[in-house]
Amino acid sequence: MQPPADSSTPPPIVAESVTKTFHVPEERSHTLKERALHPLRKTRHQTFKALEDISFDVRPGEFFGIAGRNGSGKSTLLKCLAGIYGVDSGRIWMNGRLSPFIELGVGFNQDLAARDNVVLNGIMMGLSPREARARYDEVIDFAELREFEELKLKNYSSGMHVRLAFSVAIQVDEVLAVGDAAFQQKCFDVFNSMRDAGRTIVFVTHDMGTLNRFCHRAMLLERGSAVHIGDPHEVADRYLEINFGRDPDAAGRRGTGRAGDGEARTVEAWVEDQDGERQSSLPQGRSMTIKALVAFAVDVEDPVASLYVLNEDHVAVLVATTARENERSGRFIAGQEVLFAFSFENVFAPGRYSPLLTLAHRGTGLDLMDRFEGAFSFVVTGPEALGGLVDIPVDVSVSRRPIVSEQVKA
Repeated sequence: MQPPADSSTPPPIVAESVTKTFHVPEERSHTLKERALHPLRKTRHQTFKALEDISFDVRPGEFFGIAGRNGSGKSTLLKCLAGIYGVDSGRIWMNGRLSPFIELGVGFNQDLAARDNVVLNGIMMGLSPREARARYDEVIDFAELREFEELKLKNYSSGMHVRLAFSVAIQVDEVLAVGDAAFQQKCFDVFNSMRDAGRTIVFVTHDMGTLNRFCHRAMLLERGSAVHIGDPHEVADRYLEINFGRDPDAAGRRGTGRAGDGEARTVEAWVEDQDGERQSSLPQGRSMTIKALVAFAVDVEDPVASLYVLNEDHVAVLVATTARENERSGRFIAGQEVLFAFSFENVFAPGRYSPLLTLAHRGTGLDLMDRFEGAFSFVVTGPEALGGLVDIPVDVSVSRRPIVSEQVKA
């Protein structure tokens, strides 16, 4: 998915060999007494390279994603782009108005009510006082905080802060999506409209699903360096590989994707039809099952097995997991082999699909034991591809309404 090409317009953001280093003191004086007793003590510093030789550009109308683990340099790079930090070497070119939004609620005055904060933030983002006041109603209504508009921000809940901060930025310029599920979907709708309108957006996230959903291209940072720039699904794969402890340099050499600590491994996985026969091709509209034979190397209590079925665009069209509320998968001992099975009605659109299976310790889902990908795929057949991700049976009817004519007397 690429934004419309426009060779006549220069890229709005270009970074060339950007490097940023911080000097962190090894010892700090925390009180005036310490400074008074040791006025001549020299402070030693350690050098920390937050960014090293970062080069990329953002094309006109592009939704450009930046991903990376905590401490990878994402926020530092954004602050360099915004001019908050200077760079030690390299250059950054910006074309157009920039509205950085790095932290939710930055610039809010906790002793002021919503109206005053909205106007002040609008002015900080480049609006005139009249323009900022004119946008207030749109901001407060989008945030759904009309009944709390006279309340001082210090009395807002954290969720109310999120709503107001996002709404202020979204009505003026770009920002990241946060909040509860309903509000997040509302923000995603705005993202879609901005992307369709050709706005240029830099998007930082830990959510690989969101990265794949919105971004035209993406960049992965790791320890201050750009590991990969390219399609979002490629960046998402590399992020998972790094996050789960796999050597990122081996990604290009992989056959079957493996990651995790190895305390459990998927020995084999396959697809069965409704009769229990292994298949590589299945028709629409019938039951199917994806099975995985797992071997445990240690004793494990209630492991989480998850299935992701990816289409040819690497979009997950089905996600299933054993991690349901109040449900337990059981206790397994070292050396035991277990068969996990995921059965469902095949409503996939015609095409080729690749299952991805993960095994994790119960909890956050990030304590990964195994990630099994690329070992096999299957084809779904059907009379025709209608263009959707799935083909759910739909009853379609057509009925004629009677034509009512009115006679007008002469």
